[in-house]
Amino acid sequence: MWLCKSSIGKKVVMSVTGLCLIFFVTFHLSMNTAAIFSGKAYDEICAFLGANWYAVVLSIGLAAIIIIHFLYAIVLTAENRKARGDKRYLGQKRPKGVDWASQNMFVLGIIIVLFIFLHLWMFWHKMMFAELMGESLVPLGNEMVTPHSGAAFINYYFKGNWFITLIYLIWFLALWFHMTHGFWSSIQTLGWSNVVWIKRWKVICTIVTTCLCGWFAIITIIFFINGTGNL
Repeated sequence: MWLCKSSIGKKVVMSVTGLCLIFFVTFHLSMNTAAIFSGKAYDEICAFLGANWYAVVLSIGLAAIIIIHFLYAIVLTAENRKARGDKRYLGQKRPKGVDWASQNMFVLGIIIVLFIFLHLWMFWHKMMFAELMGESLVPLGNEMVTPHSGAAFINYYFKGNWFITLIYLIWFLALWFHMTHGFWSSIQTLGWSNVVWIKRWKVICTIVTTCLCGWFAIITIIFFINGTGNL
C-alpha cells in the first residue's frame, strides 16, 4: 500500500493526522475558554465527555491518530537521515530558506508527546480512566472529588502553582514551533497550494497557530492567577 511504503504516502498520512490534531487542539481550546468564565460549565462539559460511549470512541480515535502521527514521524526521520548519510555531519549551519522548526520537528514532537503523557496523568487518568474503572471519587490533594470535577483539577494544578504553569507554557511554545511549520507543510503535501498560495498559507498558518497557542498560554496564566471562573 503506497500510504505505508512510499515517501509521499507517508507524508500524506503525516499531513492528514497532523491536521486532525490541529482540529482537536482547537476543540480543546474552546473547552479551556469555557473554564475561565465558569467552573460549573466546565464540569458539565467534563461530564458530557466522560466515560460515555461516544467520548470513549473519540478518545480511542484520537489516541490512534497521535500514535500513527508519531510512528510515521520516526520512520520519515530515519529515512531522511539515511538518505543524507554523512552530509548531516558536515556542519550545523542551517540551509538558506529552511526554518529552525523544519530542522527540529522530530525533537519538538518528542517534547510535545512527553508533555501529553504528563497531561494525561494529571487529568485523563483521574477523570475518564477513573470513571471507566468504576471509581465515583478520586483523590485530589487532601480531598476526594468526582471524576467530572474538571474545575477542581484545574485549580489544584494551576492556581498559584508557578512550576506547572511554566511547564505548560514551555509546552505551548514547543507546540507553536511544531505547528507553524507542520500546518502549512501539511497543506503543501496535500496539494492545496501553488507558488503564490504557499506564501499566503505560511502567513495564514502562522497567524492561526499564534492565536491558538497564544490563547492557550493566556488561559493558563489566568488559571495561575485566578483559577476557573465563578459564573
